[in-house]
Order: sequence, then C-alpha cells, then structure tokens
Amino acid sequence: MDLDWYFYPLFFLAGLIAGLINTLAGNGSVFTLSLLLFTGMPAGLANGTNRLGGFVQCLVSVITFRKSDKFKPLLKDSLWLMVPTILGTIVGANSALQVSDEVLTKVIGYLMIFMLGIVLLKPKRWLIETANREHNKTVLNFIIFFVIGWYAGFIQMGMGILFLATLVLISKYSIIDANFIKIIICAALLFPALFIYIYNDQVDWLPAIALTLGQGLGGWYATKFALENENATIWVRRLLIVMISLAIIKLFNLHLYFI
Repeated sequence: MDLDWYFYPLFFLAGLIAGLINTLAGNGSVFTLSLLLFTGMPAGLANGTNRLGGFVQCLVSVITFRKSDKFKPLLKDSLWLMVPTILGTIVGANSALQVSDEVLTKVIGYLMIFMLGIVLLKPKRWLIETANREHNKTVLNFIIFFVIGWYAGFIQMGMGILFLATLVLISKYSIIDANFIKIIICAALLFPALFIYIYNDQVDWLPAIALTLGQGLGGWYATKFALENENATIWVRRLLIVMISLAIIKLFNLHLYFI
C-alpha cells in the first residue's frame, strides 16, 4: 500500500507502546492493529503485517532476559510447552487465511470478555511466588497450549494474556516468571506464523519495519523494568486489566454510547 509519510512515525510510536505493553502484559496489538486498519489496510493484510514487530519484540526481550539468573530454568520449562504451541500456531495461521474479517472481529471481541474474567479471577493468586515447576508437564497443559498456539496463529492479539492466565492460574508460576516463559514461547511460535503470512504475501513491509523498530525498543525497556522493579508484579496485573477493558470497549463500540 502507498501511505503518506506521516504514518511511519506513528507506526514507530504505536510499535513502541505495543512493545512495552506486550512484554509486561499483553494485548499491545490493540495499538498496532488499530493504526494499520485506520490507514485503510485490509484486516487480513494488517494481521500479517503486525507479526514481524511481535516476533522481533519477543526476540529482543529474550536476549535482554538472558542476564537474569532465572533464564536457564525458565527456558527449560518453556521448551516443553513450545511443541504444542508451535503446532497450534501453524494450524491457526492457516485457519486465519480462510476466515472473513467479520468473523475475526467477533472472535476477538468475545475472547476479550473471557480474558477479563480470567484476570479478575482470584486476584491474590496473581501476586504469589512460583510453586513447583513440574505443574507444567501435564497432558492438560499440552492440550491448553495447543489451543493457545492455534489462537496465536489465528489472531495474535491478546495471546499474551492467555499465556499469562494459563501459566499463573493453572501452572502455578508467579506473574513475572510466567511473563518470561510467555516471551520465550512467543519468540518461537511467531516465526512459523510469520513465515506463512510472508509466503501468502500478507505482509506490507514498510509499515512492518516501522512497527518493528518501535516494538524492539519497547520490548528491551519493558524487560529491564520487569527484572529491576520490585513492584513489577502489581503493575503488570493492573496493566492487564486496563488493556483488556480498553479492547472490549473498542471491539464492541461501547465508546459510542458516551459520545
């Protein structure tokens, strides 16, 4: 698509905000997808264009996180969960290419409502430390992460929230440890989905590169914040609630009732 020059600084800014939010919580794609759609880009092309920045953001965060003492044990935990997630992503990316924009919008909207309920469930559970990490090696988690992988390949927006909810409420990780596992898995699973979109010519490269520069910078800073800030757990949960609520308002056009 031929876009006016002023869109590209906006893409960078939206990418920066999305990188910060995606790394600490999730659903930062609300900013990037909204801007891409605002330019008149078809939803399918916008969905694919949004993938490059997400992949690079996760990759930068993983590299930054390597300095932490928790990196090796959490990397080991995440490897077991990568298999079902990547398989689900491949299936999901192919599914998205065959589904109408109207159906995509409805799926996103109802899943956002479901996610808000998950984040508000058992608020104290989101603030405790990691329990026995063997909780992740179960058939149930294998199935759940396949479904999350399918969703990530299908839509991507909000997948970080699904990861966090599963890792905290089912696998019994602290929200910070769950966040790092989420980032490691996302870095792995976004690659096959991105490849499928590129193969099907569903990436607009100039907007994608501008978004990627912003998301990479945002991912780097957010990872440093999570590693160094003692109150990161509290802020991550607050950010989750805000981002999901904003997504629900936008997707169901609830803001129109206040205009």
